[in-house]
Amino acid sequence: MESLLSLAFDNLSAFEPAKIKKGLKQVEGLLAQICLSGPAKRELDAAAAGEQPQLQRKGLGDLAGDPAFREFFKLQEGFEWNVAQRLLTTLDFLVARGGDGQYDLLILNALDLIQGVLLLHPPSKVLFSRAAHMNLLLDLIEPVNTPAIQCATIITLVVALLDSPANVRVFERLDGLLTVASLFKSRETGREVKFRLTEFLYFYLTPEAPSASMASSPVLSSTPTSPTRDRAGSDTASQQGRGSKTNGGVTLSVDVKKRKLDQHLPGVVDALLRDLDRYKPFGGVLS
Repeated sequence: MESLLSLAFDNLSAFEPAKIKKGLKQVEGLLAQICLSGPAKRELDAAAAGEQPQLQRKGLGDLAGDPAFREFFKLQEGFEWNVAQRLLTTLDFLVARGGDGQYDLLILNALDLIQGVLLLHPPSKVLFSRAAHMNLLLDLIEPVNTPAIQCATIITLVVALLDSPANVRVFERLDGLLTVASLFKSRETGREVKFRLTEFLYFYLTPEAPSASMASSPVLSSTPTSPTRDRAGSDTASQQGRGSKTNGGVTLSVDVKKRKLDQHLPGVVDALLRDLDRYKPFGGVLS
């Protein structure tokens, strides 16, 4: 698996769009090999060639005991083979070089793969406790980007924040709520993007559940966010009397988050909470 990752990382580090595309395809092929079943050699050969193998989906319960998944998970614990870190570096490069549309499909592909890697290896979410990585996502939901990129980024943002209260606090400190609210209120925002933003707001208003897996990757989390920012977040939660400290970060109650969001979307939050209570889109977690 290391040799396949090495090939993919070499291509992802290239400057040529064709090589980056090949690297993304190789990562996609590796994730397919882990998540899907089929003849092992054919899967690896197809992945190395940057092709999408034809496989059958595995059940989630099968992954924990799957040797390929266990090897992949172990490799993700350090920087050398961490796929999420490499994809974020590539995404940052594509965004810096973009602007004329030629990199849009590569950006979309990178975002999709980041979502998949974070779901397969939740400890990699700790990367988004760094302002640079969170700001990259916030930049990608700005109106200057295409609606497709905005929608894909919003979904990626949800995955990065899911069960990660420390990441939510970074999102808030970087004015993420203001960015989302401004886009939500803008008349220029398209229907599909506004729909994704509404989904995000529903997600934000659900109770927070810290994940122990965020603390299980000491190498990835060895570069924390600014201590000053962390202290500010902790002090705010303490002053409000609604936060609780966990090993996954400071969690805030729905009431506290409602007040935060009310500052940017007055009169909208109550309606969102009523919808959550009525339609229970997340299995009735607010009931």
